[in-house]
Amino acid sequence: MSLARDERKALVDLMTELGPDVPTLCGTWTARDLAAHLAVRERRIDIAPGMVLPAFAKWTEKVQDGYAHKAWSELLDLVRTPPFWIKPIDDLMNTAEYFVHHEDVRRAQPGWEPRPYDARREAVLWKVLPFTARMTYRKSPVGVTLVRPDGEHVVAKQGANGVVITGEVPELVMLAFGRDEARVEYSGESDAVQRVRSLNRSV
Repeated sequence: MSLARDERKALVDLMTELGPDVPTLCGTWTARDLAAHLAVRERRIDIAPGMVLPAFAKWTEKVQDGYAHKAWSELLDLVRTPPFWIKPIDDLMNTAEYFVHHEDVRRAQPGWEPRPYDARREAVLWKVLPFTARMTYRKSPVGVTLVRPDGEHVVAKQGANGVVITGEVPELVMLAFGRDEARVEYSGESDAVQRVRSLNRSV
């Protein structure tokens, strides 16, 4: 299976185990809210504008809330089984989505730890990282470089007073997607580091 399908299955398995009411890293969303988001994302094209444009957000929220009221088992079945599956499209649209949201549930629970190293997963995520990092760090007032342990790096933002962020690939991906629950190390001038750490990294 592709990484997108692996992460989808792992997320559904985890939500089945933990139940609908556990917290996630997605603001105030519980696992039920996250599952509803994933279900409507693949089934209701009419809610897509509301995911990025505030003017349409109320409609998106209304549709998502409707899905959130479904029985938990039914909602998980919707997440488990996409309405269509074409591998290249699934890889493009869902690899990062399902990896990050799987971690959103994992890392919101007490005592979480990074998953064991997986070469295949890290290779796929490394390909995802450059575009996302350049988007989420685009407003940084200083340069930002993301570095994995072997020294390979991604320049997320060109600029002076550069800050270097070092971590395993999954940690760098979570950070680039706006999650602070990531095991990374920062280096650079203290003021520059603070400005990068406090940056709004929302996509």
